[in-house]
Amino acid sequence: MPIQEIRAFNRFYTNVIGALDYGKHLYTPYTLTESRVLYELAHSPRTDAADLRGALSLDAGYLSRLLAGFERDGLVVRAPSERDPRRQRITLTDRGRQAAALLDERSRQAVGTLVAGVPEAERERLTEALRTVRDLLSTASPAGRAEPVLRRPGPGDLGWIVQRHGALYAAEYGWNADFEGLVARIVADFAQDHDPRLERVWIAELDGRPVGSVMCVRDDAPATARLRLLLVEPGARGHGLGDMLVRTAVDFAREAGYRDMVLWTNDVLAGARRIYQRAGFTLVAEKPHRSYGADLVGQDWRLSLQEGTDR
Repeated sequence: MPIQEIRAFNRFYTNVIGALDYGKHLYTPYTLTESRVLYELAHSPRTDAADLRGALSLDAGYLSRLLAGFERDGLVVRAPSERDPRRQRITLTDRGRQAAALLDERSRQAVGTLVAGVPEAERERLTEALRTVRDLLSTASPAGRAEPVLRRPGPGDLGWIVQRHGALYAAEYGWNADFEGLVARIVADFAQDHDPRLERVWIAELDGRPVGSVMCVRDDAPATARLRLLLVEPGARGHGLGDMLVRTAVDFAREAGYRDMVLWTNDVLAGARRIYQRAGFTLVAEKPHRSYGADLVGQDWRLSLQEGTDR
């Protein structure tokens, strides 16, 4: 058993990343555990205290004290969950989001500095070695493989959305480059000008790799959000990831103050349409059209975000 090698690697790597004095390493007042909790609150759709305990394997009392400290510092707000009043929902404040963003930026810089010391020709070998370790230990873990995480897009992620939409829709439906061009324009418009309070993109990550996306943007109609660019990689389908992405976008739109959410899709996308139906969207219009080199039927769907309203 490679026990001694793993222990030696653990000692080496904790020194490399400054885990024993994480706050000093990143010039922040937060420990490694506190930083990880802030990361989960900023990137995961599951913000109940019970979910945090399960995801991070933290003692309930320790997590409660940690969150109480965050609350005193104005980083989080704690309240009963809307779905289950017995559970406690944790929400980052504006100050909390700023703290999480600063931690994320400094962590990226620290890792970037670390990787800069590796010869460029060896970086792919390093990446593959890290991925191999993660895959093997995730499979061997009693908890199984890691669950997907939803996060904000990082460098290269918006380009990934365009590339994967173009490649997957060509492979699965035979659509031509016109569709990839449409996705590129949508992504470029978002990157160039968007209000982060009202518009957002999420990347679904599984085992350190992007496997899905969704976008919430303002529609032309007043107080209306538009859901766009839902995608789940074939190898990540069948595990509820599409539902998670859509539910996260809907929750964001509701909390941002939108009254309705709309989307446009095509009838051939049967899997996506089932996800929209489960989220409560209703088909309101259909129209045949020829686009992307195929004869299609476009569909408009709508969801009221006002509780108790059926429209």
